[in-house]
Amino acid sequence: MRPSDDAIAQLRAALPSSTQEHLKQAIARIVSAKRKGGRVVVVTGSGPNLHEGVTTQIAELIRHGLVDGVITSSAVVAHEMAGTLDRVKRVRIDPEENYGCPAHLLPRGRVFEITALSDAQRLDMEGEIPGGGWDLYDRLQKAPGTLVIKAAGNMAWPLGLRTERLAQEIRNAANQYGVSLEHFAGLGASPMTMIGAGARKGVPVLVSIPQLVGGGAVGISIGDSISIARRSRSIAEMLSDADVIIESAIALSQEIHDGPLETYTGHGIWTGWDRLKTYSLEGKTIIRIDLDPNLERAWEMERQDANVQEAIDKGLPKTKRTGMPFRMEMSGFARLEGSIPVTGDIGAIWPLMVCAVEEELGMRLDFVCAPQETDDGKRMRDWIVEEVAYIDRRGMYEAAQRTLTGSRTANSSIDG
Repeated sequence: MRPSDDAIAQLRAALPSSTQEHLKQAIARIVSAKRKGGRVVVVTGSGPNLHEGVTTQIAELIRHGLVDGVITSSAVVAHEMAGTLDRVKRVRIDPEENYGCPAHLLPRGRVFEITALSDAQRLDMEGEIPGGGWDLYDRLQKAPGTLVIKAAGNMAWPLGLRTERLAQEIRNAANQYGVSLEHFAGLGASPMTMIGAGARKGVPVLVSIPQLVGGGAVGISIGDSISIARRSRSIAEMLSDADVIIESAIALSQEIHDGPLETYTGHGIWTGWDRLKTYSLEGKTIIRIDLDPNLERAWEMERQDANVQEAIDKGLPKTKRTGMPFRMEMSGFARLEGSIPVTGDIGAIWPLMVCAVEEELGMRLDFVCAPQETDDGKRMRDWIVEEVAYIDRRGMYEAAQRTLTGSRTANSSIDG
């Protein structure tokens, strides 16, 4: 599943010259790091990364040894547990009709969603979720509605309910083995999910602390699976080992730029003062793919006259000093000497970056994502719906019995 060479050329030609130049620099840093045996870590947000096929792309990069760690959100883990993307039917519930769904639980617009299941999937789900709900499912299948592709699980019955219940079950199992929920769930997830590829390859995939809020009960269960201190330490070790860090459409990145154990732009000084292990972003390459042009403006201002750093040194508000809305993560990013802003749509930037890296390294990937609005992107989304399955619950427990022993896992990065 790949876009054509012509499609890639068109994506490249549509980029502004400054974005093309920064992308070229980013590709060179990634290729240089991998040729030297270095490590690349990716930090993703949710929403667009799922819909543009980026999380599926990262899974493919993990499988081929090109990504060595992932920091993500609990919402992404929830969707990957349910299969990344799925096709759902959305039905507007008429209050005059008795569908058996409590009206006070319906979201805005009184829309209820059901997952489009194959016969085999239906049989599988009936075994896990017996009793109430299937009558409603059958009635809504016959009712007028709209079929759409959405982030998997989430608000649709039964996969949304199944995912949240399963997360609480996995939390208890992960506690017993002393591993993160992300790792344990990955043992039963599709290899074309980040958690599934990471669990199979021994590559850490962890939710950052600012991104724990999300995914309903999944986020709560992830937070409860290992302690905050251990999660901070594990993420710090991942970032410490990284030569290149790629940030992809992420709203909160304090874990990187203002983290509790980082000393170059963050708050790690007192942890180090007390002789505990810290890490530094000094000398690392930080590539941020972001649609907000203000990020690049802040980065350029810092290169021209150290505006951001001067504001910090003088204790001045950065927003007033720079004359622009200032997001938290802009500060650390703009001040890092090794940072590269790539201003553009992740749906276009990722396939361009991946194709260039594989060519430079003499590789050929089986999967390359494409912008969701293009014909290639529509085919990609259909492929994800059909090929990336929800968690195999039985397979997950069988894999845990084979690979996890005692209270430790072979993946020390996840253990912390």
